[in-house]
Amino acid sequence: MKVIQFTNQKQLIKKAIRADRDAQRRLYELHAPKMLSVCRYYINDIYQAEEAMCNGFLKVFTHLQSYKGTGSFEGWIRRIMVRESISYIRSSKKLYFSEDGNFETGDSANNIKSALEVDHIQQLIDDLPEGYRVVFIMYAIEGYKHKEIADTLGISESTSKSQLFKARKLLQSKLNKENMLSYGTD
Repeated sequence: MKVIQFTNQKQLIKKAIRADRDAQRRLYELHAPKMLSVCRYYINDIYQAEEAMCNGFLKVFTHLQSYKGTGSFEGWIRRIMVRESISYIRSSKKLYFSEDGNFETGDSANNIKSALEVDHIQQLIDDLPEGYRVVFIMYAIEGYKHKEIADTLGISESTSKSQLFKARKLLQSKLNKENMLSYGTD
């Protein structure tokens, strides 16, 4: 078996554009673990997240020539994965957003104990209603602005802000309840 060593990501991308399967495989191997976690943020089921990731990589390799080399290649792939995950959610079930505009704009303190495990936090996020979860992930984890979220999801900016507020409030409520139970005050 012939082993090809790629030392430069730009060189690897150029070869992948020319349909070099080894280069494509290497790009996939380099980025798949992180991209699976991106898809997993949005999609609860690991198998469905893997399917969305694979569909995303198909788009990556189909449109690789459109990557201009400016900005982070990983960031370019990540945006594709986010959009593919959202598309997957939309195709599998209706994404619901509450139109209730009652929310506060003040920042709530993030009082998550450092002892909470990442898996536990992921489970709390997974348990959020779909619309809350998608907006929360896009804003709090991916760093999107409300205008970008609104444009991507086809909702208003105020709906995005409202969904984020409600997601934070629900997460805080769950954490407070768990804290009370752990201290025996419930």
